[in-house]
Amino acid sequence: MSTQTTGIEVVGAMKAQYEEILTPEALSFIEELERKFGGRRIELLQNRQKRQEEINHGQLPDFLPETKHIRTSEWTIAPIPQDIQDRRVEITGPTDRKMVINALNSGAKVFMADFEDATSPTWENIVEGQINLRDAVNRTISFENPNGKKYVLNEETAVLFVRARGLHLEEKHVLLDGKPISGSIFDFGMYFFHNVKNLLARGTGPYFYLPKLESHLEARLWNDVFVFAQEKLGIPKGTIKATVLIETIMAAFEMNEILYELRDHSAGLNCGRWDYIFSYLKKLRNCEDVILPDRSQVTMTAPFMRSYSLLTIQTCHRRKAPAMGGMAAQIPIRNNPETNEAAFEKVRADKEREARDGHDGTWVAHPGLVPVALEVFNREMPVSNQIHTTKQQKITVTTQDILEVPGGKITEEGVRVNINVGIQYVASWLSGRGAAPIHNLMEDAATAEISRAQLWQWIRHPKGVLNDGRKVTAEMYEQFKTEELEKIQREIGAQAYAEGRFDEAVNLFDGLILNDEFVDFLTLPGYESL
Repeated sequence: MSTQTTGIEVVGAMKAQYEEILTPEALSFIEELERKFGGRRIELLQNRQKRQEEINHGQLPDFLPETKHIRTSEWTIAPIPQDIQDRRVEITGPTDRKMVINALNSGAKVFMADFEDATSPTWENIVEGQINLRDAVNRTISFENPNGKKYVLNEETAVLFVRARGLHLEEKHVLLDGKPISGSIFDFGMYFFHNVKNLLARGTGPYFYLPKLESHLEARLWNDVFVFAQEKLGIPKGTIKATVLIETIMAAFEMNEILYELRDHSAGLNCGRWDYIFSYLKKLRNCEDVILPDRSQVTMTAPFMRSYSLLTIQTCHRRKAPAMGGMAAQIPIRNNPETNEAAFEKVRADKEREARDGHDGTWVAHPGLVPVALEVFNREMPVSNQIHTTKQQKITVTTQDILEVPGGKITEEGVRVNINVGIQYVASWLSGRGAAPIHNLMEDAATAEISRAQLWQWIRHPKGVLNDGRKVTAEMYEQFKTEELEKIQREIGAQAYAEGRFDEAVNLFDGLILNDEFVDFLTLPGYESL
């Protein structure tokens, strides 16, 4: 590399093996990416804040008049590589070593290794995750439990995708000119630098998921990063493929434009349902008419969620792009067959809706759900995908459809669940675990974000009233919180509670709920404590 690298500095601990990833050549590559694109990233984040101010003053999200020509003209993305034509079931999860092996062996078509919402971004998790993925690509990965059980890769494995951290997140353990660099650039750059040539030699490619985009200009930034990275390493343009998660209310209005910006590098769009609900709440939090009921009532059949799902399918298939469905968060319940079957039935119904609507695949969070989702998609989608179908081309989804406020009730149980799950998740995240099994669901940062956003809104919104007539207040939050913490302590035991960073979790959660200024992401103040 010709660029001077004296400005980049690793301040995180250099444990054994870390130097295999944090090589001078890789860090030089990261430095070039950060110097070239870091300023644009900051400007785009500032644009998000400006747009929020406009929404606060009544200028609601809408389709962009200046890009109408992109929406109305005929174009398609570049062809999809053969090994990702069939993505009917994808499993997602963190990048720890055992999870990587189990997910690749799960029978799913794709494993999305997640540096974002399913990973607590401790320095160890981030660097060791890169080591684990490198070993997975090289097929040298193995893991042995303390009891002696050994895990290795099967002959046939899922195709690997990697989700980098969102543009809003930084990596404080790597500094450039004394300032933290972008977490998204670090995650992308390290994986691409170390693995692209081996991936291509094995007949696959560098495939990514891009989270939390809010505009086509952010997609343009990523496309420029891809072009630069490929040129720098002598890789043909268009080798990188990326699926964008439509998990913000802003991106829902720019799906065509996002696909267009990434058209040489696109692997379609995905309905990131939990973050989408959070974004709907966050962006519209000051709107007098916008209030959401209990989280359990906001399903994909709620009109605003269904509209966004159908629009995703329609947009993708018009552009010859995959339209991926959302997450089934249920996990197997081993000691209760009846409850387990009820949970599986919910998953089946959700996946049947997705397949029949025209989605080309779906997500699960646990290997035990892979056969359930596969059975549905094998039955409903006998070919590799539904890209060439026209199921949704005649529908019209309007601005009003996307913004429609759903009906439903706010209940005491809903308030308590948000407190209980939110605090348990934050405690898990602070302890280094970003995917947490809580009450038979696999919770990640997105579901915790919904929990705290609803509590914040219900306390301040005039319509934040329980179905029994009581107003949700800060005092109610404090009372229920005390009772829920006692319940958690009884359930997990005093020792686990004492060791679980619950005091820190409560302090962080309190700040998110009781502060009148809405914090954009709980992971921002949370990262300061890691």
